[in-house]
Amino acid sequence: KDVEANTMRLKEHGKVVLVLQKNLQGGSASAQSSRYLVMAGTPEKILEHLLEFMRLDATLYDPVDTLLGDFLLTYTVFMPTSQLCRALLHHFRAEPLEGSEQDKASYALLKRRKILRLVSQWVLLYGRLLHGDRSTTALLQNLADLASRDPRLGGLGQEQAQERRWPRGLENGDGSVSPQPKAQSSGNWLGGAEEATPDSSCALRAQDKVPYEIYRADHSCLVTVLPVNASVRDVLRALAPRLGRDREHLLVKVNSSGDKVGLPPDAVGVFTALGLNERLFAVSVEELGSLTPHPEQLGPHVGSSETLDLISSKDLASHLTDYDWNLFRSIHQVEMIHYIVGPQKFHEVTTANLERVMRRFNELQFWVATELCLCPDVGRRAQLLRKFIKLAAQARGFLCAPSAPVPLWQGRVPSLPRAEVPLCPQDPSWNHRVYRLAAAKMSPTGTPHLIPKSPLDMTFIHEGNRTLAENLINFEKMHMMAKTVRVLQRCRGHPHGECPGTGGRRGAGGDVGRGATSRTGSEQSLSVRSPVSTWAYLQHLRAIDSQKELLRLSRDLE
Repeated sequence: KDVEANTMRLKEHGKVVLVLQKNLQGGSASAQSSRYLVMAGTPEKILEHLLEFMRLDATLYDPVDTLLGDFLLTYTVFMPTSQLCRALLHHFRAEPLEGSEQDKASYALLKRRKILRLVSQWVLLYGRLLHGDRSTTALLQNLADLASRDPRLGGLGQEQAQERRWPRGLENGDGSVSPQPKAQSSGNWLGGAEEATPDSSCALRAQDKVPYEIYRADHSCLVTVLPVNASVRDVLRALAPRLGRDREHLLVKVNSSGDKVGLPPDAVGVFTALGLNERLFAVSVEELGSLTPHPEQLGPHVGSSETLDLISSKDLASHLTDYDWNLFRSIHQVEMIHYIVGPQKFHEVTTANLERVMRRFNELQFWVATELCLCPDVGRRAQLLRKFIKLAAQARGFLCAPSAPVPLWQGRVPSLPRAEVPLCPQDPSWNHRVYRLAAAKMSPTGTPHLIPKSPLDMTFIHEGNRTLAENLINFEKMHMMAKTVRVLQRCRGHPHGECPGTGGRRGAGGDVGRGATSRTGSEQSLSVRSPVSTWAYLQHLRAIDSQKELLRLSRDLE
């Protein structure tokens, strides 16, 4: 009854088009839209409500009035970009029908200023992701032309262009800045996105071209360069001259256990979506039955404990953190939503950066288990385990105990101070309670202590809440998804390029921790003597990802 008493339903032609609920938590008097929360509605009415109540200084990350940020972060789930562009242009051109001439002029000017503000925040968030979209380009050109005819809007557009809050790497949404031109043409609406260099050089966009490694049934490798979001049909077409046109070929994904999955012709982004030790094979129907994994997919046969002995736990954690942090910063915030809702719905965007971080997570997890299971000497294995425990403590939860069974070590590992044994943040018990407690303690302004496990929360939100309810968009779900995505932004901001857990800045070539305490004799780390070697080792970790094989190795050792 309390909910119903504070709920307002707006109808048009007898049908509910917008559901609002009074915000009982209050808020500042200036945040008018926060007085009522949008619970559900049609896409058009949600946009109308946003334009009616948003402030001219509204931002994506307003902690009180979140409607603008919620809408921009999630609109692709329920509203194609072309539909949004048409609606914005319609509202910009529309003239009010009631009131005095002065009132109508004032209302129209205010509405247009709000639209320009919304578009500036939209471009701020998506940046180069909007390049190549015809509807967006047309909208920006039209708005630039219309605004140039009104000196009251022209001044505002120039002011927005000079705000200098546009990200250097707009695709990454990391908040770093670069100077922008004053002109407000359609090209400059996107700022210097063409000229700007991404803050994280490893960020991938859908149109970026990358080398595709495609194997044949005889394990020979064919390489072709295609866009990240190339379809399976595009891949096979590019390889056709080398595969031969005498018979039809399929693109098949094969893992280290030999499991095969045929990929449909319309599937996109399949190469960057490969999991750990997975490969793509182009084979004929006749070759499919005898197809086996490439030997490299099976993982190493000999461990690298001798190399690890040369690297201190502190330097190992420092380099790992730096490398993983660069991968994490390459994720655009909306990738999380696109990945959970379903990449097949978004052919013009990519989730490659998020998938790369997830693959790295698995790689580190299996790398620990692999190194322990490939170390035959029990004393050496105990020392290696001690190093991994210290590494986890240094990395503050970036790594945890391996999931695969490992040899028992009772009485073998020298005792460790309690403070050195970290709680595993990926422990799934009690609904990932350890992780959630650690995430809750993160300071909004301080250096983050862990990379957020946002896909976990996002999956629960998406699967536990319908997107459509009674033919209306469940905007309460959009708000929850946007709130989860904001964790990424909160964790991304990292002062002066410092790397979490290292206490220092990145050096040339991406190497960190060079100023670590010097060591002598066997304690001196390889990172101090040869930082490039350490960096190369950590970028090319090799691991066995077969639980069956790791279990066999573990039992053999025991």
